[in-house]
Amino acid sequence: MSGTGGDAMQRWAKLEELAAATFWGHLGCELASVGERETIVRLQARERHLNIMGMVHGGVLASLLDTTMGIAASANRPDDQVVTSNLNIHYVHPLQAGLLEVRAHVVHSTSRTMTVYGSVTGEDGRLGTIGTGSFRVKG
Repeated sequence: MSGTGGDAMQRWAKLEELAAATFWGHLGCELASVGERETIVRLQARERHLNIMGMVHGGVLASLLDTTMGIAASANRPDDQVVTSNLNIHYVHPLQAGLLEVRAHVVHSTSRTMTVYGSVTGEDGRLGTIGTGSFRVKG
């Protein structure tokens, strides 16, 4: 994992270790980098991530966006708890098995809410899914 300072890097590494036993680990996510400006999560999409038509399942893509945007919101407000209050997903191109990369960044923040943008690209670099999320800040 890159893109973080020493203490923050240790914090995120510990959280990723704890998350291995949760839905995060079941999906097979990897936290590539987390920082003030951008968070990147990767997933090696395999057969278990596909729908019956052979494309990455929409629920997997929604989960990836929700998770990555939540990490971006948490990184922006490390002393607060943030929870998803709204999630909007646009499936713009089908994605296939292979390496998926999710990028997210905070676009607006107030004392009580945050708006985050995220995107998922396939191994070929083609944009597959975009989304926005609203997050409630619990200070």
